[in-house]
Order: sequence, then C-alpha cells, then structure tokens
Amino acid sequence: MSAIIKPKDYKSLLNLQQTEQGIKLIKEFFQENLSAELRLRRVTAPLFVLKGTGINDDLNGVERAVSFPIKDMGDAKAEVVHSLAKWKRLALAKYHIESGYGLYTDMNAIRADEELDNLHSLYVDQWDWERSICAEERNIDFLKEIVNRIYAAMVRTEYLVYESYPEIKPCLPQKIHFIHAEELRCLYPEKTPKEREDAICEKYGAVFIVGIGCKLGDGKKHDGRAPDYDDYTTEGLNDLPGLNGDLLLWNEVLQRAFEISSMGIRVNQETLLSQLKEEGEEERLNYYFHQKLMAGELPLSIGGGIGQSRLCMFYLRKAHIGEIQASIWPEDMRKECLACNIELI
Repeated sequence: MSAIIKPKDYKSLLNLQQTEQGIKLIKEFFQENLSAELRLRRVTAPLFVLKGTGINDDLNGVERAVSFPIKDMGDAKAEVVHSLAKWKRLALAKYHIESGYGLYTDMNAIRADEELDNLHSLYVDQWDWERSICAEERNIDFLKEIVNRIYAAMVRTEYLVYESYPEIKPCLPQKIHFIHAEELRCLYPEKTPKEREDAICEKYGAVFIVGIGCKLGDGKKHDGRAPDYDDYTTEGLNDLPGLNGDLLLWNEVLQRAFEISSMGIRVNQETLLSQLKEEGEEERLNYYFHQKLMAGELPLSIGGGIGQSRLCMFYLRKAHIGEIQASIWPEDMRKECLACNIELI
C-alpha cells in the first residue's frame, strides 16, 4: 500500500470548483505581497538547463535530474531543473539588480526520484526568489528579518482566504519561532529529525529551523543541503553555524510539520570553497556557475523557494497535494485516497 496519511473522517471544506478559485486567489495575492515585502521583480525562468554547467540545483546531492538530448546542439544533454537556486544568482548579475532588490519567478520542475505521498509529487511548483545584498547583511539578524517579512505575507494571505471562505478559520500564530537545528536536537535527543519538527511545530504553530546542512553535536545533519548555494557553516543563531533554514507550519489536517519554504544567505567565495572541501565536491569548481562566483562576477545574495501547491494545500485545508495540482499517482494511492474522501485532480 502507498505511504500516505489518511486523516480520520476527512472531508474537503471546498468542492472542486471552489478549490480551483481558491488556488487562483492565493497565488495571485501571495506573490504580489511577496514582491512588495522583499522588493522583487518578476522574471521569466527556464524549465531546463544544460548538463555539466553546475547551474541545476543538486538538492541533497543524490536526486537524478530528468534529462534529454538536444538534436540541434549535437545531442548535448539538457536537464529539467530541480529548482533555480543557482540560476537566480546568475540572473541577478545579468539584470544588474542592485543591493536591496531582487527577482522572483514561477518555477516548475520534475523530480522523478521523489517518494510520493501527501506532500511529495513528481511535479514541483514554487516561487523561486533571490535578492542582492551587501556584505554587512550576511548575518543571522538579516536572515530573520527576511523570514519575518515572508511570514507576514503568509499571515495576510490566510486572512484573505478566511474572508473568501469563512468556513476556513485562521490558525497561524502572529509570530514565527526561530530555533537552531542543534538546539532542537538537544531539546528532543531521542527523536528523529522529522519527529523533532513535528514536536516543535505542534508547540509553536510556525517555526524556522536554522542550520540545515551543518553537522550537529552528534555528527549528523538535521537534513541535507547542497554545499554550493546556502551558507550553512558561517556563525548564525546563538553562535551556532548556519545562515539558512527551513520554514515549517503545523498542519492540523495531517497532524504533522509541514515544510513551506527553504531559504538562506548564499555562499561567498570563502564558504563555497570550505563547504565543497568538507563534502569532497571540489571538482565542482570547474563548472560555469562556480567559476563565475569565484571570479567575483556574481552578487552576494539571499534567496529561497516557496511551494505554491503546498501553500494552497495548507490554506485550503487539503489532505493531499494531489487535491491542488494535476500529477501522476500510483493506482493504489488513488484508491486509498478515494476511500478516504480525498479526491485527487
């Protein structure tokens, strides 16, 4: 049987037509607020990039990218993007976007190695954003300021949903709680990282976990992160390493932590070298992206991704991401969902 969470007595609060209207409402309102909060302009983004340039996001470093040959380029291989973490920084330089301003885009991706469940689909849609910063802003206080701005846009969007659909009651707290992954480990030493996320999110409702990718006191990482975009080794929260993190919400429908966004201050030349060395990935310095960064041709930046379908799923109180987006699902999962009143698009 498929690995899905089946909420007891689940029934969608909205029908299919209301759901589609709600998705449109949320996406339009939130991206306008995100743009205003962070001073971002919208740009057009690629669906695929050339293999071997180092531009594609490596996520945890093990996921395979969907690739295909390009006939008019001597069968050179293109890869469907996982996300646009590196491409956006190149775009900041190309558009000559100065410090204090940035860009965002609608990112669509295919992640063929995803383990399918309530939250994970083969198809990924998110707002990818990146903002130029100055050297003085490479600190944890600035990261927290940006997180708070994004969260403020999320709280406003939730109220809009409530105004449009009064049966959906607001549940987000007014403030987000910050904690480092090492502090979280010490708080719940017997739990797994995912169990820790559940515990802290149930307690606070909205949490930003700092230090994703750095090794913790037990020698393990809270979660993986590619070593060549987020800076997870520079001193961050409470003198612990990490200028990045994950934004999670407590999902009452699924009774679990719910990751909405991953973001962080990006590596500079020094931290790129040290993180690649630590992971044994120094050969990446031969790639186009990395050479541009080492040559000082890319601006310092902060950026991240915010899941569009996940955000809609949370606001509309849906039990499965397949109630928000059209994708491919195993037949046994479809049958299980149907038996639990979960109608996949």
